[in-house]
Amino acid sequence: MPAPRPRGISDILPRMQNVAQTSHYFVRFALPNSDLRGFLRRKGVDDRFIVEDAGLLCNNAVLPGSALASVDTRGDYQGVIERFAHTRNFTQINLEFYVDNEYKSMKFLEHWMEYITGASGSDSSTNNHYFQLHYPQAYKSNETRIVKFERNYKQFLEYRFIGLFPLSLNSVRVSYQGSQILKASASFSFDRYICGESGSLARDLRNAFNEIFGRGNPVRDGIGVTPETLDSDIFGNPLPYVNGASNLNAQINAVSTTSNGLVIGEGTR
Repeated sequence: MPAPRPRGISDILPRMQNVAQTSHYFVRFALPNSDLRGFLRRKGVDDRFIVEDAGLLCNNAVLPGSALASVDTRGDYQGVIERFAHTRNFTQINLEFYVDNEYKSMKFLEHWMEYITGASGSDSSTNNHYFQLHYPQAYKSNETRIVKFERNYKQFLEYRFIGLFPLSLNSVRVSYQGSQILKASASFSFDRYICGESGSLARDLRNAFNEIFGRGNPVRDGIGVTPETLDSDIFGNPLPYVNGASNLNAQINAVSTTSNGLVIGEGTR
C-alpha cells in the first residue's frame, strides 16, 4: 500500500456532503390475512389507517440490527483459539408513534396485542377471564417494511420484517404541566429481516436483495470470482492456466468470449 498523500478540501468535501440523513424514512405496516384485520376494524382501526397513517405517525424508528452467536474451538492449532459463527440472532426494535386525536395509533398497538392473547373470543370484563393465544401465523406480519431514503428519492434502502409483532407497549405518561404531543412507544419482535427489495417487481427487474446485474463485468456483477468458480467459467468450461494456476484476468476474458456478446448476468439467472 502506498504512503498517504496530502488531499485538498475540494477532494474530501464532495464525499462528506454525500452522507445520509436520519430524517428521511418511511414505515409501512401490513397485517396477515387473518381475522386480525376484522378485529381491529371492530375497534375503530380501519385498513387504510394501518397501511397509510400508522407508518406516517411513526416519528421515531430504527433500522434493524443483528448479531452472530459464535463458538470457540480449541486444539485444532497449538496455542490458537478459533471462533466460528453458528447462529444469527435478530434483536427487537423500538418504534415511537404520535398519538392522533382519535387515538387510533394507541388502539392499533393495544388491540393488536389484545388479539394475540385471544381476546376476540371472550369477554375480558368477566372475573374469570383467561387468555388463549392465537397461532403465530394469525398475528405475525411478514410484509412490514422500513424504507430509508434520501431527499432526492433516488437512493434508498429497504428492510422487510418476517414474523413481526408487538412485544410490549410502554407506559405513556400524561401530565397537567405544559401540554405536549402525546407519544406511544412499543417494542417489536421479529424472526428475521431482509435487507433490500424483495417484491415480485424487483425480482423481475433483477435488483432484488440489493443485487446489481448487467454491468458487463463479472467482477462488478459479483459472479465468476468465488473459489468454486476460479477453475471454470459460468458455463462450466475449463479456464486457461497461467504458470500452473488459474488466472482471474484469463477467466474474465474466457467468460466474455464464451458469452457471445450477451450480458453476463443473463447467463446466471
